[in-house]
Amino acid sequence: MNKLFVSDSQESTRMFKQGWMEALSKVHYSVPLIIYVPVIIFFLIKSFQELNIPVFITSFSCGLLVWTATEYVMHRFVFHFVPQSAWGRRLHFIFHGVHHDFPNDRLRLVLPPSVSIPLATGFYFLFKSILPALWLPSFFAAFLLGYLAYDMAHYAFHHVNIQNPFLKKLRQHHMRHHYTEPNKGFGVSSVLWDKILNTGFKK
Repeated sequence: MNKLFVSDSQESTRMFKQGWMEALSKVHYSVPLIIYVPVIIFFLIKSFQELNIPVFITSFSCGLLVWTATEYVMHRFVFHFVPQSAWGRRLHFIFHGVHHDFPNDRLRLVLPPSVSIPLATGFYFLFKSILPALWLPSFFAAFLLGYLAYDMAHYAFHHVNIQNPFLKKLRQHHMRHHYTEPNKGFGVSSVLWDKILNTGFKK
């Protein structure tokens, strides 16, 4: 019988001497679900009250598409940008380098609320400033759903014994990024932009 979770003896890696800073940098994989599922439901209910089905499908689909692009851009150009200064390299290690050095650290596989909440808030006001008001609830719900798919997929790829063929291919894509070619394969929940921008892996 296959176990759902792959066994792993590695403990969480300590990065900060200060306890409060250490606590803010780590998170259980369930925390994003607890925070964002109610927010997604709220915006979906709001969108259902205001939109007809064709407009909902269009705006929701655009929100998911924009998330895939955001995931790719942030992973490739933000998380993998290595500054020249010692302070900048330290910051880079905190945000993403630690994950490549300790990829199975269970408490550093999803974004902590100290990072995800400010980012989500910033994106919300960005979208509010550029989107039609009727589009915003469904678009933002889809964007957050895409983020949750990314976080949950990322955790699963490192700690779940995956049987689904589609998810297994995504997992292989992500593992190749970690262990063979870190300058390729920046998509996690989707390989769309790796294919479009030719940063995928050769078969």
